[in-house]
Amino acid sequence: MAERRLKFWGWGYEGEGATAGEREAIKRFYGGMFALDAFPDDVPRAGDYALAKPRVKPPKSLAAICADDAHTRLVHALGKSFPDAVRVFDRKIPHAPDVVVFPRNEKEVAAAMDWAASAKAALVPFGGGSSVVGGVEPAVGGKYRAAITLSTVKLDKVMAIDKTSRAARIQGGIRTPAMEEALGKSGVTLRHFPQSFQMATLGGMIATRSGGHFATLYTHIDDFVESVRMVTPAGVMESRRLPGSGAGPSPDRLAIGSEGSLGIITEAWMRLQDKPRFRAGAAVSFRDFFGAAEAVRALAQSGLNPANCRLVDANECKVNGVNDGSAHLLVLGFESAHVDVAAAMARALEIVHDHGGTGSNSEGAVTAWRNAFIRMPYFREVITPWGVINDTFETAITWDRFPAFHRAIMAATEGAIEAATGRKGLVTCRFTHVYPDGPAPYYSFHAKGERRALMKQWMQIKKAASDAVIAGGGTITHHHAVGRDHMKWYERQRPKLFGSALAAAKSVLDPAGVMNPGVIVR
Repeated sequence: MAERRLKFWGWGYEGEGATAGEREAIKRFYGGMFALDAFPDDVPRAGDYALAKPRVKPPKSLAAICADDAHTRLVHALGKSFPDAVRVFDRKIPHAPDVVVFPRNEKEVAAAMDWAASAKAALVPFGGGSSVVGGVEPAVGGKYRAAITLSTVKLDKVMAIDKTSRAARIQGGIRTPAMEEALGKSGVTLRHFPQSFQMATLGGMIATRSGGHFATLYTHIDDFVESVRMVTPAGVMESRRLPGSGAGPSPDRLAIGSEGSLGIITEAWMRLQDKPRFRAGAAVSFRDFFGAAEAVRALAQSGLNPANCRLVDANECKVNGVNDGSAHLLVLGFESAHVDVAAAMARALEIVHDHGGTGSNSEGAVTAWRNAFIRMPYFREVITPWGVINDTFETAITWDRFPAFHRAIMAATEGAIEAATGRKGLVTCRFTHVYPDGPAPYYSFHAKGERRALMKQWMQIKKAASDAVIAGGGTITHHHAVGRDHMKWYERQRPKLFGSALAAAKSVLDPAGVMNPGVIVR
């Protein structure tokens, strides 16, 4: 069955988007915050864009699985970041792929790599297309004659399920909803649900070190990878299926997080979970944000391992209609396939109440937050034409440095908003994941920009926030990946010698340098 057409100008598929009620709520919020009096609607069409003619043609052996029509090229020209949205609504697509290839097997993946090398073209992998860091834009520089995008979505099968070991062999292009549906028929689940769940592919999640459902214990896709098979321009690299190994540096770790710079992840054996049968949820309010953070630290170090442990600050609660902004909220949840979680929840509530939390039975607040979280990606296409700058960045830091780090990030971002736009904005924070040694804070910022200067204003804010993250000792990304947008800060974060070693590995696996140039390895 053919897949529904993706929107090139927003999130999801054609026909999907913010509801009328959601649009009215967004109008009230931003209209009140920034005194907006105009809310233009804008729905781009493929004919609005002046795309250059393709500079290369596929060989006859690949022509049947290639496309160069305007809609397909536009879908694969950008990801889903704020600057991507600005350029879409400005009708400026500076780096559309010349051709998009849809391989159905590894032989065709390898053939596409050979074609790219012979044509002196870059090859940019594309899975779900949900990158918010410039990871899929074919901005490859003048060294290349053309840019070819390789979509993995035809590699979409669950190939085998090993219920004895509780693992499955799965192709890299399968979208997560289809994967979960297939696994569910056998009573198992990957239970890795990033915000991009609707669009994400397994290979994309592995390549970008996706952060998923669990707030503690199992946080990254890394935790579920048993082995990886990756097709590179130099050949196929496949690791051995093992529950664990101490045999030298892990080949899986080279593939996980490689972001298409070394090859295409075509298959992986993934560790599965039994479907949860026991669940408990609660929402606890706090008057003091740092007191709430201390409660989260105590939970993270308690060994209880809650599945959900998200601290949402008061401003973010208000933005998303969770409460009136008078309290910070800790969304807490436990789930298990095997044991009742009531005792764990009871102990967790004791801990958070000892740290000043109040309340424990706020199902409405939990539901409101969950719904807002799922629907957020649809709102960018509504507010960008209004000149509203709304973006996010996330990081991780150890507990001992968190208070000073958080204050510095907030001050830098708030100051940059005012400097860039001439007016105050709003910066909010939530914890997406927590570890015994530190949290992963996720910041959102809202500002009223000038419609013709949005890119410049956004970059000024983004740079100030990213500089503050690195200066404070945090990571430039906890789970959004590096892409092209974060490369400058990633190079400051990683050891210089490691960067050289990674470049050497790329030269072996990708000798012609065709794979996703400018990402992970320049």
